[in-house]
Amino acid sequence: MDAISYTAARANLTQTMNRVCGDHEPLIITRSGQPSVVMLSLDDYKALEETAYLLRSPTNARRLLDAIDSLEAGRGQERSLPEALPE
Repeated sequence: MDAISYTAARANLTQTMNRVCGDHEPLIITRSGQPSVVMLSLDDYKALEETAYLLRSPTNARRLLDAIDSLEAGRGQERSLPEALPE
């Protein structure tokens, strides 16, 4: 994860935000004499929240991790999604 100073982030705020959103990489913003902060795109933040929610239940977490292991071992099955219903 890259880091930049608060001064640099402020001077180039639009470019900094575009970089974070475009790269989908969080950015550490350092502050003199203060704790650092992290800039994260809203989409990435929502994805982290969803992941945390899905892993909150130990049973669900185990089920998801088992499914990942199965896919990585080549035991996945390709399935077609149902057609979208007409509106």
